[in-house]
Amino acid sequence: RAPHLEALGFPPRNVISLTGSEATGSKLRSYLEEWLPLNVKPASTLFVYYSGHGAPDAKTGDAYLVPWDGDPKFLKSTALSLKTLYADLTKTKARRVIVALDACFSGAGGRSVLAQGARPLVARTAELSSSDGRVTVFAAASGDEITSTLQAQSHGLFTYHLLKGLSADPKASAQSLFDYLKPRVQDDARRDNREQTPVLSGSS
Repeated sequence: RAPHLEALGFPPRNVISLTGSEATGSKLRSYLEEWLPLNVKPASTLFVYYSGHGAPDAKTGDAYLVPWDGDPKFLKSTALSLKTLYADLTKTKARRVIVALDACFSGAGGRSVLAQGARPLVARTAELSSSDGRVTVFAAASGDEITSTLQAQSHGLFTYHLLKGLSADPKASAQSLFDYLKPRVQDDARRDNREQTPVLSGSS
């Protein structure tokens, strides 16, 4: 969603977009571990957006982002845990970090995946948040829910309302943006005969 970030004032040279086959685990780690520390300044606002598959670790319940080349059978070596993501982001000098996750981690369908033969389990909702006060996290659904796509809009339900909210008020606080998108996501999900409750942590 690079054009939306540019519309919010992020310089194009500072926007890194990895889509499709470019969104590999090694590229994600390269930008997180090497590019960000070199390019994020103390006054920076760092915005990280992820739309794709999530998965819970069957043994620990820890939440993972599954990149294009990820394998739910081998999460530790092919996917990126939210713990690692947050640790990498908090190592930067950024004054403020905003993370938007349009993924689910229940293993029960939607944008969540499991190794073949594994049973769905509930990812701990606490896993969706960071303990660092600089980090604000918008998650598309709670740990036991699935996310889905608005077919007519070619976006995830959460992403669609997130972008609408940002377009309506680019300078809105995290809490105001969340107050805008949460009831709209819930309403659209219920029209699809399911529950989806976005989660906000570390609002600022």
